[in-house]
Amino acid sequence: MSDNSHADDTAHTGPIKNPKQLLITVFFAFVAPIFIIIGVAHYITSANLPAAGAVNTEKLADARIQKVGTVEILDATQAAAALAQQASAAASAAAAPASGVAVAAATPAALPADAGEKRYKETCFACHATGVAGAPKFGDKAAWAPRIATGMDTLIAKAISGLNAMPPRGGSNASDAEIKATVEYMVNASK
Repeated sequence: MSDNSHADDTAHTGPIKNPKQLLITVFFAFVAPIFIIIGVAHYITSANLPAAGAVNTEKLADARIQKVGTVEILDATQAAAALAQQASAAASAAAAPASGVAVAAATPAALPADAGEKRYKETCFACHATGVAGAPKFGDKAAWAPRIATGMDTLIAKAISGLNAMPPRGGSNASDAEIKATVEYMVNASK
């Protein structure tokens, strides 16, 4: 007859033996993590905020979007008094600088001797070293001669205001004195 050797084998069983254990396993495997995630999310998002209406939000919003300046209309006597008060406040502030800091003179500070060369190497060389967009090359006497003939004032004015593809001030934030020093440096190299 046939050999029934599998009859005495026990059936393959897992750790879950009854429906109660199955329900507990399902709960802890699926439902409990969902509640834990919801609890953590609530904890993270519920910062220590004041109660609704406790803060004057309209006043805060108005402060954030207020106009930069205001206009005050006064009669002639009030306006004169206000101007005198502002002038005296400005004069006293200029006369006594805060914490010993010297007030800058109205004339600009003298530029270092290499200011023109430095500005050329920072900004101008990008076009004038290679002749990009028709820019006269640095040191090219033939290209610079007609420009030099127009005069230094014209060259400086065009460098400040921009010319053809060159943006104003060569695309930098250089002062007029720095532009003048840079133009002089470039012209001297092309004479």
